[in-house]
Amino acid sequence: MSNHSGLEFRIASESWEFEQIHALNHATFVDEIPQHERNENKQLIDKFHAENTYVICVRGRELLGMIALRDKRPLSLDGKLDDLEAWLPPFETILEYRLLAVRKAYRNSAIFSGIMKKAFELAIQGGYDLAVISGTTRQTRLYRHLGFKPFGPLVGTPDAPYQPMYIDVAGATALRKRSLILKSKSDDEEKHSRYNYLPGPVTVAEGVMAACAAPAESHRGAAFMARVDKVRDTLCARVNAARVHILTGSGTLANDIVAAHIALLPGRGLVLVNGEFGKRLRDQATRAGLAFDVVEAEEGDTFDPEMLEASITRRQTRPTWLWAVHCETSTGVLNDIDMLRQRCRQHGLKLCLDGISSIGACAVDLRDVYLATAVSGKGIASLPGLAMVFSRDDLVSGDRRLPGYFDLAAYEASHGVPFTLSSNALHALQAALDNSDWPCRFARIAQWSEATRRELEAIGLSILARPDCRAPH
Repeated sequence: MSNHSGLEFRIASESWEFEQIHALNHATFVDEIPQHERNENKQLIDKFHAENTYVICVRGRELLGMIALRDKRPLSLDGKLDDLEAWLPPFETILEYRLLAVRKAYRNSAIFSGIMKKAFELAIQGGYDLAVISGTTRQTRLYRHLGFKPFGPLVGTPDAPYQPMYIDVAGATALRKRSLILKSKSDDEEKHSRYNYLPGPVTVAEGVMAACAAPAESHRGAAFMARVDKVRDTLCARVNAARVHILTGSGTLANDIVAAHIALLPGRGLVLVNGEFGKRLRDQATRAGLAFDVVEAEEGDTFDPEMLEASITRRQTRPTWLWAVHCETSTGVLNDIDMLRQRCRQHGLKLCLDGISSIGACAVDLRDVYLATAVSGKGIASLPGLAMVFSRDDLVSGDRRLPGYFDLAAYEASHGVPFTLSSNALHALQAALDNSDWPCRFARIAQWSEATRRELEAIGLSILARPDCRAPH
């Protein structure tokens, strides 16, 4: 089984493949996960090697990933759990997956899913009832998404704990039919696959299109209001925010609403610029009539804490607010929220953030952030069309100088829905939130991004963002 990326998924049979299997085994289960003693030749031959069937991913003559399959009792788990059958549903034939490993530089879903797809195919062809695996606790959620169910206590060691899990093979068959990750593609589909490296539209999460196609419902109905509450609660929990309001519109609208609320604050502020989206904030601040000074950093660089400290303290009139982009996608820089939060807290500034390209794509903590923005159609992986404005409980709003659509107090007074809000867009947003495991998603995105950066650098291209401030996505 191969694809257009040059990746081939097959059963290992050649001597060079087994040599690299032993090397990857040592790199993963000795160097990375401390399960075995180191040895000088950097080779770890599994104790069941002669009985294992290895599913591998190779590109040319380089092994990128592997998993071992074995069905001879006692299984590895037999030696870790007393009475294995007591923990499992009834079965006649059982298969064990072990030694799942992918080289660090290539940890992305294409390799992982390709290996698991081939492993599931072998389980189905072999007529097995169940397959078991000891999954690293760092990836339990990912295994759950593949259909594995945890059972029994943790095994392994305190330094390398594992969760026993099983999947019924019929369940694996059904999962492949509905999973966007594991379902097989025809050769024609593989040939015509498209990868979008433009800013959008993004690939939406599973279930989004179906949710958007549901019958429309009244934005005044009780069921719709309950759905709004649930989505708002979910969003706040994901980014550690006190409040959020959802509006029909773009990220530019959301940032204009932030500018309008900043205008209610006394004093001058600072707008941070280190790329095109910082320049957009500067333009929006100007159009809103805000009094502010600009702090600039070179494109590809972030803001030096000492320079920012001087920018705050050297002015005769201290600023009262600071507005910055979290992820400056024009350069790939992720500005440091923790540093900005610390400086703003130290000097009594209200911190405002454009989180449009970071929320949903990497971990974001909006604790103590006065105002922040996001949209449905980027990292959150829903369809475009909804804007989100997060705020603290002490937000100054309700001023009659604000346009009604901009006034977040009006949203608060109307349980979040003072004006028409598309139920279809909200259903799609909820589906994206419900069907996305954010920590797992962030880890995969970071792995894909790092692998892409390595590929670009390998062909002589330079990455604009400095390594110490690069966005993980």
